[in-house]
Amino acid sequence: MLEIIEIEIDNAVAFQMSGKITEDDMALVLGFAKEKIEHYGNIVLLEKIDSFSGVEFKAIIEEFKYLFDVGLSNIDKVAILTDKKWVEHVVNIEDKIFKSIDMKCFALEQQEQAIAFLKGV
Repeated sequence: MLEIIEIEIDNAVAFQMSGKITEDDMALVLGFAKEKIEHYGNIVLLEKIDSFSGVEFKAIIEEFKYLFDVGLSNIDKVAILTDKKWVEHVVNIEDKIFKSIDMKCFALEQQEQAIAFLKGV
């Protein structure tokens, strides 16, 4: 499940992840991202990963459609809140691959620091 959360940054797309990610979940978040891009141009992302038990194949297809339509060039920064070490390793690799996007992991209790990072403070 993906749930949109408010973090008081106008151009932010923030969501909490738990359980299995469905096609509807992905469509909700990606639609919200498109709206923010249309309004602000560039966006920042905050992903809070409480638990994760997988992604439906249709959700992955939905993400590919979004990437084909919108791309990644409108994403400036990504902050991930997690207590999962494997997620941190993946983010470190992605940070090296997607050089135009500044990505950083934070512990679940460090949401204020993650928001400061997204604000550039």
